[in-house]
Amino acid sequence: MSLAETSSPARHLLVVDDDDRIRDLLKAFLSREGYRVTTASGGEGARRLLESLDFDLAVFDVMMPGEDGMSLTRWLRSRSGAAGRTPVLMLTARGEAEHRIEGLQVGADDYLGKPFEPQELLLRIGAILRRTAERAPGGAALSLGLCRFDPARGELSQDGAPVRLTEGEAALLRRLAQTPHEPVDRLELARDTVDPSGRAVDVQVTRLRRKIETDPKAPRYLQTVRGVGYMLAPD
Repeated sequence: MSLAETSSPARHLLVVDDDDRIRDLLKAFLSREGYRVTTASGGEGARRLLESLDFDLAVFDVMMPGEDGMSLTRWLRSRSGAAGRTPVLMLTARGEAEHRIEGLQVGADDYLGKPFEPQELLLRIGAILRRTAERAPGGAALSLGLCRFDPARGELSQDGAPVRLTEGEAALLRRLAQTPHEPVDRLELARDTVDPSGRAVDVQVTRLRRKIETDPKAPRYLQTVRGVGYMLAPD
């Protein structure tokens, strides 16, 4: 039984890569694993598909002629509603840490350097989809100053207006919301992220503070607990 069959056999993936061989190989491999796979050879075709279809996850190659994967991710994150929260896994031949962090900063959920083993790609896709499906226990929305966070929906709003979150940011807030006013270990939060050392979590926290805090440099609601990790401190 495939990994997809044991979790979400009908999940729809978008694979965007300008290399015909890699694109076709990925489609064949992921289809065998039970996923529904749609492909595009570049940013223009990907935008058309993302505007007309719903995807559970998108796989973007970073280095493409015309619009690259970074720009495509920025555009996707600018979209409203669930479409703008579509999880993104980036593929690239550039494996340096600064490029992984750049991908996270524009809103990617994970990053895989080429060349890679197909099984590793499959495991990373599965991990992202599991995080996407996670829901915190039911309960009232949390008040964070001008913002409110609904853990069950994974939605953040400010003065009633929705605030865009990536799936990674929503998953991080959900986890912190499970134990408000209690610190959560940084390495626990880093599990299943692009960088288990915790740097990916630090980037997500920085992005979230810009969305939640009046003064991100002096956070009131998303606090650092020295020597431990992070804590959500709602009103």
